[in-house]
This record gives sequence, structure tokens and C-alpha cells, in this order.
Amino acid sequence: MLEPLQYGLGAGAGVLVGFTLGLVGGGGSILAVPLMVYLVGVRNPHIAIGTSAFAVAINAAAGLLSHARAGTVKWRCGGMYATAGIVGAFAGSSLGKLIAGEKLLFLFALLMLVVGVLMLRGRGNPAEPGAECNRAKAPKVLGFGLGTGAFSGFFGIGGGFLIVPGLIGSTGMPILNAVGTSLVAVTAFGLTTAFNYALSGLVNWPLAFTFIAGGALGSVAGMKLAQRLSGRTGRLTTVFATLIFAVASYMLFKSASTLLA
Repeated sequence: MLEPLQYGLGAGAGVLVGFTLGLVGGGGSILAVPLMVYLVGVRNPHIAIGTSAFAVAINAAAGLLSHARAGTVKWRCGGMYATAGIVGAFAGSSLGKLIAGEKLLFLFALLMLVVGVLMLRGRGNPAEPGAECNRAKAPKVLGFGLGTGAFSGFFGIGGGFLIVPGLIGSTGMPILNAVGTSLVAVTAFGLTTAFNYALSGLVNWPLAFTFIAGGALGSVAGMKLAQRLSGRTGRLTTVFATLIFAVASYMLFKSASTLLA
């Protein structure tokens, strides 16, 4: 059982993740696992992964409703991508449960470094021409979905930073549609991973709902600030990528120290 202070820290962690998601439009969920482990103090990395996967999925579903009202979701593409990704997410999360917790955190930190580099390289990318999913593109869409679902399940993350470019690369849809449509997959992948971890008793449900409540508050604040700072997203992405590098470096130090001890 966690202490009351840890649940308060869980809410604070949710606020931070929700704020970064609202501010820079994606990637914030990759902070959920390290915050669960190093801030909240969840000792079992697998519980941190299972709990954060559920919390990220619910927050993504809330974001999906907003994008659906704005008409930016391509449901057919999202459905195809998510269907293939659910298979990958279940396989990835099954494999992740077999990996020792500290080894998983070490691999997670390496992934964070890759994400930081990709975010910096993707600053200011222009929107791609619009496109719809059709029979000719189906194999590519399903392949990308399967691959990103496996990564998402293995590390217990939303995977939006992989799904958005995956949707653009496989369909050619505009970036705005890719962001909205990606939330279909993020929700599906997160729920699949959480379900798999819950089967092994690796989800702390009270902490998950505390995190979700904090995330809802943080996302509202992040979106309001993003509106004020519109046109400066490249600078915000740089700041956020720097934060990812810092957290990843700390995780590499802590997990490597444990593995070598």
C-alpha cells in the first residue's frame, strides 16, 4: 500500500504529464513511468508501467473526444491502425512482464533518448497532403500499427510520438488529423497493456485514478498556455526534449547502478 503523500505526488505527476501534453501536443506520457518510479516511489517498475498505461489511455480518450468534436479524427484510419496495434500491444506487454524491472527501466531510458532526438528533428515539419486509408494503403497502415503497438505495450507508454509519424508515413494525412487520429490508437494500446498487466495484478487502481484526475487539470492549463504561446511550438519542443534528456540520463544512472551492483 502507498502512503497518502504518495497519492498526492501521483496527482502532481498527473498534472505535470497532462500539462506537457496540453502544451506541446504529445510525448508527455513518456514521463509517466519515470515519475511513477522516482517521484511517487512505486517500487515495482511493472506496477508503474501497468498503472501509467491505464492512466494514459483514459487521458487520451478524453483528448479524443475533443478532437472528435473538432472533426480532426479519421476514424477508418484510426480503427485500422489500432486494430493491428492491439495485437502488437498485447504481445509487447506480455514480453515486457518477463523482463526484469531494472532492465526494463534501462531500455526505457534509451528509448527516451531516441524520442528526444526525434522531437528535435521534427520541429517545424510542414503538414503533409491529406489522404484517406484505402485498400492499397492497408498493408502499410496495419504494419505500422503492429510495430508501434508492440513498442507501446512493451514500455507501457501511449506511443503518440511514434503513432503520429506512423500515420503520416503510412497514409499521408495532415499533421492535425494525425494527432487527432493517433488518440484512437493511444487509447486502444494503453487499455490493452493495462488489461494485460491487470491480469497479473500489476495495476494500482487508486493511484491510476489519482493520476488521471491530475492529468485532466494539467491538460487544461497546458492547452491555455499553448494558445498564448502559439507560433512558438518549436521552442517549447526544444525545452521539452531537453527535459526528456535530463530524465533519461537520471534513469540510466539509477538503473545502471542497480544492474551493476
